[in-house]
Amino acid sequence: MKGCKTYMEGTTKHKGWRQFVQLVRGTKPSKLLLSIALFLSISTTLVGLLVPLFTKNLINDFSLSSLSTGKIMLLASAMIVQALASGLSIYMLNHIGQSVVAGIRDRLWKKLLVLPISYYDDHQTGETVSRMTNDTAVVKGLITDHLANFLTGIISIVGSVIVLLLLDWRMTLVMFIAIPLAFVILFPLGKKMHIVSKGMQDETASFTSVIQQVLSEIRLVKASNAEKIEYNNGKKGINQLFQYGLKEAKIQALIGPLIGLVIMLLLVVILGYGGMRVSSGALTAGDLVAFIMYLFQIVMPMGQLTAFFTQFQKATGATERIITILDSDEESNEMKEDVPNMNQQIIVDHLTFAYKEGESVLQDISFSVESGKVTAIVGPSGSGKTTLFSLLEQFYQPQLGSVSLGGVPIDHFSLQSWRSQIGYVSQESPIIAGSIRDNIRYGLEKEVTEEEFIRVAKMAYADQFIQDLPQGFDTEVGERGVKLSGGQRQRIAIARAFLRDPKILMLDEATSSLDSKSELVVQQALQNLMKGRTTLVIAHRLSTVIDADHILFFEKGKITGSGTHAELIQSHSLYREFAEQQLRMTETVG
Repeated sequence: MKGCKTYMEGTTKHKGWRQFVQLVRGTKPSKLLLSIALFLSISTTLVGLLVPLFTKNLINDFSLSSLSTGKIMLLASAMIVQALASGLSIYMLNHIGQSVVAGIRDRLWKKLLVLPISYYDDHQTGETVSRMTNDTAVVKGLITDHLANFLTGIISIVGSVIVLLLLDWRMTLVMFIAIPLAFVILFPLGKKMHIVSKGMQDETASFTSVIQQVLSEIRLVKASNAEKIEYNNGKKGINQLFQYGLKEAKIQALIGPLIGLVIMLLLVVILGYGGMRVSSGALTAGDLVAFIMYLFQIVMPMGQLTAFFTQFQKATGATERIITILDSDEESNEMKEDVPNMNQQIIVDHLTFAYKEGESVLQDISFSVESGKVTAIVGPSGSGKTTLFSLLEQFYQPQLGSVSLGGVPIDHFSLQSWRSQIGYVSQESPIIAGSIRDNIRYGLEKEVTEEEFIRVAKMAYADQFIQDLPQGFDTEVGERGVKLSGGQRQRIAIARAFLRDPKILMLDEATSSLDSKSELVVQQALQNLMKGRTTLVIAHRLSTVIDADHILFFEKGKITGSGTHAELIQSHSLYREFAEQQLRMTETVG
């Protein structure tokens, strides 16, 4: 069992390294820039390796007459060139690092936009945002702050060891006693750091999710007097992050002093043993000074390598999560054909769908939607009406059955082409932060003229309130459109649909949350929008659906009634009950 555990740990470690390299290679960093940077790093290190040799000769042959202007100029020039090359090399490696991280973020952002809705059903938004920002920042820290030092450090250590073996192989072997000591310290602490770092990243993602959720619904928080509750929820996350931070600090507090202790012991041993060799004549004073200078050229990079491996343990956890997102299944959209003709019958054939296995939301439903006609969908809450719209939009794929247009399954068409034919107006009427103009043209790549903005605003009965705003179409609406009323948001959503000029219109209880005055205006705008379009309407209010060409009644994921309003009044008891309740409500209000 112990051997199996060791093997698994080794496999995980190699997997982490492979994933990191795979992630970096996926961004296609400039090989030319990397080659130049590495060449400069090697050159800088090699020049640095010559300085102790020069010092050695200076000490062994020291006299005022030996200090020629040429030697001093040569040494000064070498140091200046080394500093310039080193600075240029560090900049170029950092440039590569920044471009790699930008490439990772670009891939991640592109991926997040093509992931299916089901991914976001299972992952909180704040957690995903944390992957995009915090996890990539950890990878960035490794590449920009530590990778350059790691590469130059390796070269410096290898070069110094070779020169030291040539200077005095016995003292070099004595120096090697520090390697197993450092390994004994770093290996267990590195494993511990990996575990702590993964926990820290998970907790950071969770905390980000809590903060984003609370701040995005701050009105609900204040209206519910939930500040204290949410403060306590956030405080738990802060305390958890604090505890993980302390665990990291403990590990770093152990690594630094322990490595420093090993180095000090090594220095004492080298000085003692080297002093004996100098006194016996086996070693010159210049050789000992050069040896100690090379020792520092090993010790300092060793500290950098320690920092690199500590950061690497953090980065592997972040890499795993980034790779998980990049490997997630995308919405299927491979080289599919455009929709040739939307003026055809939509056929839903034996459709079954469940968000979770064994919990069907829609069960074996079949119906057809005639082109240019209005089909209404009514029924109790939770009967699957909005889920049906999500399937028509291809946000999800059914477990059984199909949806087809003129006999061709809709998943044969490209998502962009299919969705561009649909105008969706929901009761939430989602609005993005920005201006009214930004919201009306949202998603359209074509240029929209001022005349078109005015035309669709008039058709949506939004022109009057837009004109009354201080900046008109350029008025900022705030996050999620908080500066607008519900009716105004709905009319902007309708204007957006007009501008898209969709062939299929889907209205999901578009007037259910409005007051009677706003509802009247929005209903008039919707009537304009529905003209000549294939329309599906979800509505609780029968006034919306009485004139529909066809009505479907949903109950618990099944269609239990189908026909016109008059037919269903006669044949469907629950529909008749719905109608009577609506009429009583209307009479009461009247």
